[in-house]
Amino acid sequence: MPGSVQSIERAAAVLRLLAAAPNGLGVADVGNALGLAKTTVHGILRTLHQVGFVEQDRSGAHYHLSDAFGRLGDSYLDPNELRSRAINWADSLASRSGEVVRVGRLVEGKVVVVHHVFRPDDSDQDLDVGTTLPAHACALGKAVLAFDTSGAAKPKKLEAFTTRTIVDAARLADELAAVRAKGWAADFEEHTVELAGIAAPIRGLGGLVVGAVGLTGRIERICDSRLRHRTDLVTMVRATAEAIGRDLRDER
Repeated sequence: MPGSVQSIERAAAVLRLLAAAPNGLGVADVGNALGLAKTTVHGILRTLHQVGFVEQDRSGAHYHLSDAFGRLGDSYLDPNELRSRAINWADSLASRSGEVVRVGRLVEGKVVVVHHVFRPDDSDQDLDVGTTLPAHACALGKAVLAFDTSGAAKPKKLEAFTTRTIVDAARLADELAAVRAKGWAADFEEHTVELAGIAAPIRGLGGLVVGAVGLTGRIERICDSRLRHRTDLVTMVRATAEAIGRDLRDER
């Protein structure tokens, strides 16, 4: 059997030390307690700080566990941060594709829209920020639902919105497996008749999927003559998702 991973063992030990020290510990304190060099301890603490598990006091001399560490079951990413990192990339995608672009995150089985870019034309449109979409019936939802491992976020009931909505749990499972395999999700009149969508997951630190970005438009614009989702739009959406994720990862 493979042995344990030393770096993870050390990180766990650091977290245990901090959990027992309500006033926090300095690099030297941790190093002395674990018999590690200051450079090693500093690297561990820096990484734990980047992923949001530890925080520094105002002086920067002491570390302590963050509130986020006690809420590991919650989303670690503030929706405002996701939106702020996505704005420029989503705006660019809407401009290049000519379609509506949304950024969303999964909350209790539904997708909450955190950013919405209007289709760049003169048509009347309503702002969708803050609204929810059924995860099983749209590309944006499937792109995040496919990577949910908690089970708690899966929709309890697969409601039908059109005749094309997936309402069978086994069929949805197959659809989500296909999303994981190809790296993007699609819908075809599953939420709204005559509309199709394309979306891709946004990955934050460690590859964790924290949301998705996608576009929606009329079938004749999103799909080709064979009613297949256009490869150029798929490429645009996936590149946008990667760019947003890269910004999220680089910031921390």
